[in-house]
Amino acid sequence: MRQRLSSEPDRYRGRRRVPTPPRSRYAAVVATAFVGAGVVALGAGASLPDAKSVSPTVLADLEAASLTNEQAADRAEDAERASRDDRGGLETSMEDQAEVWRLPLHGYTFTTPYGMRWDKLHAGVDLAAEEGTPYHAIRDGKVKLARYYGGYGNAVILDHGDGTESIYGHSSKLLVKEGQQVKAGDQLGLVGSTGHSFGSHLHLELHVNGTPKDPIPYLRDRGVDIKLQVEAIYTGVVAS
Repeated sequence: MRQRLSSEPDRYRGRRRVPTPPRSRYAAVVATAFVGAGVVALGAGASLPDAKSVSPTVLADLEAASLTNEQAADRAEDAERASRDDRGGLETSMEDQAEVWRLPLHGYTFTTPYGMRWDKLHAGVDLAAEEGTPYHAIRDGKVKLARYYGGYGNAVILDHGDGTESIYGHSSKLLVKEGQQVKAGDQLGLVGSTGHSFGSHLHLELHVNGTPKDPIPYLRDRGVDIKLQVEAIYTGVVAS
């Protein structure tokens, strides 16, 4: 056998191995580590923590990662629908808030009902109270009139925007101006005895599409009882 001399040049011995770039070697090492970890995890499956010991956040992340695209889209659609429902509920609540009805006055004495008196229609109710007692808007509205108004004396008329108007008469002082927007319960003026009046009181009328209505049953259907001096601030269904 021929002995190879150390000075003899290397000969080609098949395909030369291309050196692996450092980055490729790093990726290979990392991939191997992940595979090895997976094998170890499978082998140690019995020692993995129980689902009860895993935090809800981790479980939620694992569950989300296991969803298919279709399932994820369904989840997103359900969330959007719930969000729309919440916004709709809020909008409905705000709309209902505009339907709150209130007593026009507190601490009064009911004196005169709606009906014929001295051969004339007394088109409202009279609520006796000390002069200077504040009275309030029974419902949201816009001040249509705030001035001296014939037999009503110093009066306020509120337009409630749906064909309904409320009239407050005989004020000693007015606290609002024409064109002003008010909320149910806002002060409109002070009780007095101006105009055709025989004592300090608030005269309250309700007109629906220009026709006077008895305030007692009308307001009672809306949670306000003038005779009992009770107001139910709610957003219930108005009785027909």
